[in-house]
Parts: sequence; structure tokens; C-alpha cells
Amino acid sequence: MVYVLASSARSTLPLPRIWECHRAASSASSSLPSHYTLPSGDRIPSVALGVWKAGRGEVGQAVKVALDAGYRHIDDARVYRNEEEVGAAWSESGYKREDLWITSKLWNDHHDPRDVEKSLDASLEALNTTYLDLFLIHWPIAFNRDGSVYNKELTDDPFPTWQKLEELVKKGKIRNIGVSNFNIWRLSKLLSHPNITIPPAINQVELNFWNPQPGLLAWAKAHNVLLEAYSPLGGDGQVGKTLSEPVVQEIAKELGITPAQVIISWHVQRGTVVLPKSVTPSRIEENLQVTRLPDALFDKLEAAAVGKKPQRTLNPSKGWGLPFDLFE
Repeated sequence: MVYVLASSARSTLPLPRIWECHRAASSASSSLPSHYTLPSGDRIPSVALGVWKAGRGEVGQAVKVALDAGYRHIDDARVYRNEEEVGAAWSESGYKREDLWITSKLWNDHHDPRDVEKSLDASLEALNTTYLDLFLIHWPIAFNRDGSVYNKELTDDPFPTWQKLEELVKKGKIRNIGVSNFNIWRLSKLLSHPNITIPPAINQVELNFWNPQPGLLAWAKAHNVLLEAYSPLGGDGQVGKTLSEPVVQEIAKELGITPAQVIISWHVQRGTVVLPKSVTPSRIEENLQVTRLPDALFDKLEAAAVGKKPQRTLNPSKGWGLPFDLFE
């Protein structure tokens, strides 16, 4: 089921097709959307199997379990080094390619327009498919072609990279394109380029109880960019804290669902795609079961999340030796 939100009298901006807020969901249905409709008309599933940090020898079985449980969205990346196993797993599963949504990402050392298609082709071959449903620029930082840090020209102006992605959409190798880890300033700069023909449909970012990013979420909704939440249960060292938070425990008990289901449902109710990662069959199945939170409980959880100092767990700026912070 796809929810499309009509224009709100509280805003002078027309609300994008892809968004529905929790109020609209509560008045229209007791369930949450299983898909969002992108500007291309394609329907992206709202909950995906994330395979970041899923090791070789286990990710393939996780994909098969997820597909049998009802997942149809797999989020991968070339740098995860598991595309071959993911490709073999979905191919052996018996599910039709056209019924799946497969995402991959362009790594930093392939931003040069001469290298973009080569990287895509490597992912296509590994994933055993002739096209991707979504291809993202993984980070807003371009490395040099030899992998050294960093290419200032392509970092300051990613449009040459983006223009190549647009060409690959026209070739039929990609159906939708987007970015990952872009802040408002960087995404706004790309969107405002005078020669852009296909605006980014997606921005995949770290989004969770500890780093809810309400400003980015509101901005994205106003500019027709769908956010995808990686590390949705929390980044490194945070998952246990998230699931044991009193407000999360309270809502889980009241609704008779698990703490993880509370958080994943909250993400979908905020209007984002959720990318929980697990290789444990029971948790894979659990994570797909989303439930609309009553307005009062949603508001309570939202207030608890945004009412504290945000804690980002993934920021490689220093590790890459950058002279600036990617998120500032």
C-alpha cells in the first residue's frame, strides 16, 4: 500500500508525492506504508534488508531468509565486498528480478566520470542483474583515481559525476539515482545545478533514536528527497541502549511488540525507508513487522529522540585525513 499525502493547509509548499506524515497515516489507515512512490513512478519498499557489515558466508543465507519472510528490498554497496554472494543468493531464491528492489553505491575512488560506468558494471555483474533499481553516490567526498585523498574539484562540484549517473539512467542500467551521507548544504548545491535533469530521489543517512536529524528530514520532505535510514536501531555501541530506553520499552509493552519493532515502525511513520541489518533469521523476520504507533506514543518517542544532543557514530572525516568535516 502506498500513501500519498495531499497538500497541507499549514504549509505554502506543495508536499511531495513520496511523503506521508504520521497524522495522515492515522486518519487514512491503521497501517503503515509498505512502499513509497518515487518521482520516477517506481515504488520502493519501506523496509529493506541492509547488508553492511554482513560477512561472507552468512549474507547469502540472510538474503534467502529475508526474501522468504517477505522482504523485496536489498541495500548493498560495492565497498561492502559481498555483492557476489548477494547476487548468487537472490538468483538461487527463485524470486523474479522484477519483483525485487536492489540498491548499490558508487565508491569514493570512482567519482571520475570515466570510472562511474566501470564501477556500475562491476556491481551489475556481481549482483547478477542487468540493471539497478537505485544507485547512490556513497559519500560526498571524491578520492583521486589512485585512491588517494582527496579530489577537491569533484568534491566541491559533484555534478560531473552526477551527470554520468543521469546518462546511465537513460541507458537503462539504473532506474533511480540518489546520494548518501549528504548534508543539506551539499544536497541543495547539487539540486540547484542549472543543468541537472534528474534530481536525487534518495539521500541515505545515519538516522536513529540518537541521531534523528529532524532538520534534515523536514528539509528533505520539502524538496521531494526521500531519506533512507541506515543504522536505524543505533550505530556502533548504541543498539542495546536504544532497545533498553524506557520510552521504547514502555511503548513496546503497551502495544505488545518488540522494542526493535517500535523503532523501525517509528522510522517508517516519520516517512523514511528503513535499512535494518541482521543475519539472524528470527530478527530478520521481526524487523519486517511494522505497526502504526498511536499519535500520542509516536509524539512521545519523537520528543524523546529530538530532545537531546544528537550523537553521530559514523564520521570518517578525520580517518580520511580531510581538512573539513563532511557533515558541517
